Amino acid sequence: MTATVLVVDDSGFMRQMLTDILEAEYEVVGTASTGVEAVQQFEAKSPDVVTMDVMMPEKNGIEATADIKATGTETKVVMCTSVDQKEKMKEAVRAGADGYVTKPVDEADVLGELSSVLD
Repeated sequence: MTATVLVVDDSGFMRQMLTDILEAEYEVVGTASTGVEAVQQFEAKSPDVVTMDVMMPEKNGIEATADIKATGTETKVVMCTSVDQKEKMKEAVRAGADGYVTKPVDEADVLGELSSVLD
């Protein structure tokens, strides 16, 4: 069965890029542009994996990850962050993130990280 993915990023360009990369191997069940939308989409779609931007309006990716993980779900969260956000990544790990990729994203890195967290 194909794993399902929710793509979360405040940049429409980045959401489309990630969707294009992921559709080759996964079923993209939704997208969100804020942390609030991410939690709503997670609750509605129950994806296997969420790709989560760190910096977003309304609720950042770390807060959204904590909310998702607080449900007790087995959904994996892969953070997408700029290289210079090491402190944010430490916060994300404490919030329950299962993995991360750095921006600008590389197709092989994204697919490899999702494969890794799903195994």
